Amino acid sequence: ALIEAADTHGHDAIILEDIERTPISYQQLMLRSFLLGDLLCSNTSPGAHVGILLPNTSAAVLTMLGLQSRGIVPAMLNYTMGEKSAAAAVETAAIQTIITARRFIEKAELENLEKALTQKVTIIYLEDLKEQVTIKDKFMAYMAARTPRHALKQRITPVQPDDAALILFTSGSEGTPKGVVLSHQNLLANVAQISSQIAFNRHDVCLSALPIFHSFGMTGGILLPLLTGMRIFLYTSPLHYRVIPEIAYDINATVLFGTNVFLAAYAKHADPYDFYAMRFVVSGAEKLQQETRDLWIEKFGLRIFEGYGATETSPVLAVNSPMHYKVGSVGQLMPGIQHRLEPVPGIEHGGRLWVKGPNIMAGYLLHGSNGKLQPPESGWYDTGDIASIDDDGFIHIQGRIKRFAKIAGEMISLTVVEEIAQHCWPKGIHVALAISDARKGEQLVLMSTHMSTERKIMLDYARQHGINELQIPRQFIHVDRVPLLGTGKIDYPAAQKLLHSMLNKS
Repeated sequence: ALIEAADTHGHDAIILEDIERTPISYQQLMLRSFLLGDLLCSNTSPGAHVGILLPNTSAAVLTMLGLQSRGIVPAMLNYTMGEKSAAAAVETAAIQTIITARRFIEKAELENLEKALTQKVTIIYLEDLKEQVTIKDKFMAYMAARTPRHALKQRITPVQPDDAALILFTSGSEGTPKGVVLSHQNLLANVAQISSQIAFNRHDVCLSALPIFHSFGMTGGILLPLLTGMRIFLYTSPLHYRVIPEIAYDINATVLFGTNVFLAAYAKHADPYDFYAMRFVVSGAEKLQQETRDLWIEKFGLRIFEGYGATETSPVLAVNSPMHYKVGSVGQLMPGIQHRLEPVPGIEHGGRLWVKGPNIMAGYLLHGSNGKLQPPESGWYDTGDIASIDDDGFIHIQGRIKRFAKIAGEMISLTVVEEIAQHCWPKGIHVALAISDARKGEQLVLMSTHMSTERKIMLDYARQHGINELQIPRQFIHVDRVPLLGTGKIDYPAAQKLLHSMLNKS
C-alpha cells in the first residue's frame, strides 16, 4: 500500500517531517526503512513481535516500516503506562526485543523503565545500529528502494491480508491493558473507510501530535496520511499546549486530530490566526464537550468533526463529516460496518453496541495466554458502550456500560453526570465516580478541579433542564489535578483509587 501511494503521489513527494525539520520523501522513506529492516532482521525473525519504544519522530515511523519490510510485527509500547504495566505488556505480547533510542530514554527520563525492561528483553538502540551501517548496506537499501516490489519479494514470504500487521495495547482506562492484534486488512480497511467520509488530499498537511502507541494517533496521524499523500509533521507530545498552535501556523497545517482535553487546551492558548489554514479538526477518544466545540467555532471559525472508535476497531467506527454532521452525535457508522444494539435492563433508550466489519481486530493477546490469539466470536466486537441510533443513522453515545451506576434501582450514566458538571463549571475537569451505599446501592461522587463546586448549582441546572435529580452527586471532592492517561483520556481506575484514599483519610 505504501508503494502504491508513492506511485500515485510521486516517489519524490515529501511525506514526513518531525521536529528536527528534515523532510523525507516517499523514496527516502522506503530506502531508510529497507536499511533499518535489513539491520534489524539479524536480531529477530519473521513473524516475531518486536516492541517499539519511541516518541512521535520520523525514526519511529521508519522503525515500524523497517520491521514490516521483513515481515516482523511491530508492537507499539506506551512509555507513559509505568514500569509494571509496560513489563506486563511485554509478557502479554511475547516480546523478546525492544527498539528504542538512548537520546529518548535520557530526555524522557525513562531510565527506571529501561532498567525494568532490560531484565526481560533484549534492547536495541538506534544509535548503535547507525554505527553498524556499511557502504554495502546503504547500496543494498538504495537498490531496494528503486525496485521496492521486487525487494519485498526477496525479503519476505507473501503477506496475507489477515496476517498480523501491528500490535497496540488498550489504554487501560477501564482496567488492565490487553494486546490488540490488527491485521493488514483491518488497518487498510479503516484508512479506506475514513477516506470515503472526509476528502483529504495530497495538498493537506497533518499535524500529528497524538502518540503513535495510541490507535487514534497511529491510524489518523500516520497510516491515513502516508497512504493518502498527506504530508505528516510529527510532534513529540500533545501536552505542549502553547507550542502546537504555533507549529500549526508555521507549517500551514490543514488537518489536526485530537481529544477533547487537548483541543480545548490548544484553543485556549492559541492566537486566533494560528489555525488559519486548518480544514479539518477531528476529535475522538473521549466525548467532545459543547464548550470546546463553541470555542473553536467562535475563535477560529472551525467546526470540530467528532468521531468514535476503539483500539479494537483500528480505531474509527463512526465520524461526522462535512456532508453528514449532527451536533451531539459521533457521526454515522463507517461503510461496511454491521451493528446491533442489545437491550440493557434499566436503560430505556438505546442498548449495548456490537459491531462487525473489515476493520474489527484479528483478536486479543491476554496476559498469561502464552501469546495465543483470542479472536472476536463470529467477528462481532462488543464495544461496551451504551448507544442509540437516530432515524438519520447518527450514533449517540450515552456512556460505557462500566460507567453506569445503579442508584435506587435506576441506571445512571456517569458520563451524563460529567456533562452536567461541565455545563455548570466549564473551566474545570470533572470525573463522576460511584461508591457503595448501604441504602441506595451506590452513591455518586464528583471529583473536580474546580474550587467551589456546590450541589445546589447542579440541582438548579437539573431542574431547569428536566434532569432526574438522581443524576446529581451527593459528595464533591476537589483535586488540583485529575489523573490522565498519556493519550489525554481520564484514567478512571487511578481516579477511583485516589477517591478511596481521600475518603479513607477523611
